[in-house]
Amino acid sequence: MEETKEKKEQVRRIFDSISHRYDFLNHFLSMGIDFYWRKKAIELSQMNENSKLLDIACGTGDFSIAAKKSGVYKIFGADLSLNMLKLFDKKANWIIGKKTQCVAEYLPFKDNSFTNITVAFGVRNFYDILEGFKQFHRVLKINGKATILEFRLPSNKLIRKIYLFYFNKILPFIGRMISKDKEAYTYLPESVNEFDEKINLVDLLKQSGFEKVEKYSLTLGLVQVVIATKL
Repeated sequence: MEETKEKKEQVRRIFDSISHRYDFLNHFLSMGIDFYWRKKAIELSQMNENSKLLDIACGTGDFSIAAKKSGVYKIFGADLSLNMLKLFDKKANWIIGKKTQCVAEYLPFKDNSFTNITVAFGVRNFYDILEGFKQFHRVLKINGKATILEFRLPSNKLIRKIYLFYFNKILPFIGRMISKDKEAYTYLPESVNEFDEKINLVDLLKQSGFEKVEKYSLTLGLVQVVIATKL
């Protein structure tokens, strides 16, 4: 329990701290490719005007905004960081729905409430991924989809070497310089490396009750899109 509390507090503290520079750093450090990743994940999820979306670990709302541009109108955001949610409000107060401060492991929504769930680069911040996925399954309607967008270590050895150098050396240096937060951009590469070594998203989603799980690789295997359907 103490470890869980520490993880929650660390994640909340880090993202509250860097919220004011979060969007700029996301787009700058990914060279703008993150816009494509979100758009592609939404296309693969086949969301439309009839979708009711819960964007978990929504941050400042970029996934929700991309969904809105794709025709989704009923959008709810959930995040642990209050500062991130406040920035989401400033960017997109036109989004229908509401924004809730909460963790993925305890979602304050009724069973069978949503057709879609999205989470971009946030699963590795959960303190109990399996419990989070069980909550996904609970609040999704039948045939609803949970779409996870997350970094991964490329299988190609050369690309992997370049990726690790960038993630472990360049990204933390630029992140610290711009955000003025040393912990945040040390935590990011550490969490990605640990996540890729220890976590199998497909297995955990199946353990959570999802019977159909599809996995896609984007941008030379740097990013994965995992889509789980509740049957």
